Amino acid sequence: MANPLLSVTNLKIAFGSRVIIQDLSFEVQRGDCLAVIGPNGSGKTVLLKALLNLVPYEGKIRWSNAARLGYVPQKIAADRQLPLRLRDLLEAKATVVKLPAAELDQVSSEVGLTEELLDTSIGHLSGGQFQKALIAFALLGQPNVLLFDEPTASLDELTEERIYELLHSLQRDKSMTLILVSHDLTVVYRYANMVLCLSKGKPCMGPPKEILTPEMLEDLYSAPPKYYRHIEHH
Repeated sequence: MANPLLSVTNLKIAFGSRVIIQDLSFEVQRGDCLAVIGPNGSGKTVLLKALLNLVPYEGKIRWSNAARLGYVPQKIAADRQLPLRLRDLLEAKATVVKLPAAELDQVSSEVGLTEELLDTSIGHLSGGQFQKALIAFALLGQPNVLLFDEPTASLDELTEERIYELLHSLQRDKSMTLILVSHDLTVVYRYANMVLCLSKGKPCMGPPKEILTPEMLEDLYSAPPKYYRHIEHH
């Protein structure tokens, strides 16, 4: 097998005496869509932050030299009450990372941000529009790895479907690697080729059909999991 894009070995994350993740090892290959699942408090968001070197940890996290990372958080530290247009937000990042205006236009087109949306105050964007804005923000700088923390949290089912279709098309068209936290097992089955299960017991990883058995899910969530079927596309 080719050298992995990401290699994690004996990872431990603790805050004081509280151990969040312990003895976690896994690899991610180029082009994977890895879904990270687990009950609340299992360390999913903390894991993403460790992969981005945003929290202290023990063990080894090794990214390939070819990896360029983009991150879409659940929330962004921008006050949505500010009189700030979406265009202003994206141009601010483009300026910081010294990108040409053409790249901002290209990313906006790929994500489906119209000129009207770009000129809209961020406080007036819908949940789905704001999520697209966060994806566009992460795409500036041409990353080849995107990390998502619950990319469709609080969105309605149809908007959620459209966001995941967007992510899937980005992965397909740009040969990107995706690492995403999701509670929606239908999404995991449909889009992920690998699943990492975090739990109080021993973590497990593998293809969805092998890992997500009824017995494992009941053990993972301490109850039969609830999930709905997404819209089928023909």
